[in-house]
Amino acid sequence: MSISGILLAAGIVAAVGIFVGLFLGIAGIRFKVEVDEREEAVLAALPGNNCGGCGYPGCSGLAAAIVKGEAAVNTCPVGGEPVGKKIGEIMGVEAGESRRMVAFVACAGDCEKAGTDYEYSGVEDCSVMAFVPGGGPKTCNSGCLGYGSCVKACPFDAIHVVNGVAVVDKEACKACGKCVATCPKNLIRLIPYDAKHMVACSSTDKGPVTMKACSVGCIGCGICVKNCPAEAVHVENFHAIIDPDKCTGCGICAEKCPKKSIV
Repeated sequence: MSISGILLAAGIVAAVGIFVGLFLGIAGIRFKVEVDEREEAVLAALPGNNCGGCGYPGCSGLAAAIVKGEAAVNTCPVGGEPVGKKIGEIMGVEAGESRRMVAFVACAGDCEKAGTDYEYSGVEDCSVMAFVPGGGPKTCNSGCLGYGSCVKACPFDAIHVVNGVAVVDKEACKACGKCVATCPKNLIRLIPYDAKHMVACSSTDKGPVTMKACSVGCIGCGICVKNCPAEAVHVENFHAIIDPDKCTGCGICAEKCPKKSIV
């Protein structure tokens, strides 16, 4: 190839590069999407976990919703009150008080306390249990299966299976709700961090049935209801329920419970 041919080819490549650069630059200016500076500031204030616990698609989705007025400044469950206040300052509004929440597994039927109908050998995933006999090997159809779907779903390493039952680390939990959504038995719920007592059972079977399945299952006897001075407990569908807002933490219900279902 002659020197003139090489120079011509280099010139064409350079010309194409300049044209593409100019085109992209003009397109960037023409189609530029204006972003509210507050949105960028709110996004920077958010923890950046992108867990979706707020109900929006990641932190950027929540930041946009806050700036548009579609979400409260203290919506982020991971950041909690400190982040809510910081975002409130950015938006020029009062964040208000927010109550810290944590996940709670309403089951205490571990390997020693809960009965099993058979030995299971297969895929260890709670969602698979819907396709095996009896919904899993545990005699109690409402109990924690213990195969750790919630553990895999938690982005904060705040829940682990201990002796066949999922246990939440209150200090590590950010209340993102992913474990709640993942549990096929609906055993996990978000409760106030400062809740004093809760019923660690979800069974709604009658007392005799529950007693055969688990030694710590709630039998709906109502002794806790009769002894609670704050009227914070009631029985519904053979299952005791404690209202954390009414509970004073006196501990009488836990003391009187014959099955030690209240923790």
